[in-house]
Amino acid sequence: MFKPTQPLFRRLRRLALTTKQVNGGYYKGTGTGSTGRHTKHGGFIIEWHKVRTYVVPPGLKDFRLTPFVTRKMRPTRGSFDGDSKGGLSGARYLARWKAENGED
Repeated sequence: MFKPTQPLFRRLRRLALTTKQVNGGYYKGTGTGSTGRHTKHGGFIIEWHKVRTYVVPPGLKDFRLTPFVTRKMRPTRGSFDGDSKGGLSGARYLARWKAENGED
C-alpha cells in the first residue's frame, strides 16, 4: 500500500485536530464562552459579570486609519409602498423571486 512521503507526513501532523481524529471526549467549541445560565423552566439568566464589554481607547477621532465602511453613511431604509406587511410579505418575495429566477 502507498504511504505518504516523510515531508508530506510531517505537514499533515501539524494540522489542527478535528473531532473525527480523537475519541469521544473531545469537544472543540467555538471559544465564545458562556454569558449566563439556563433555568429549569427553559429560560436563560444573563450573568452580567460574564458579559464582555469593549472599551474604545481615547483619542480615536484624530486617528489616521479609517474603517472599511465610511463614517458618512446614513442608515438606509427599504420602501414598501402599498404593502401592509412591508418587507415580510410573502407575495412580494415570490414576485421578486420569479422576476430574478424565472418560472420553474
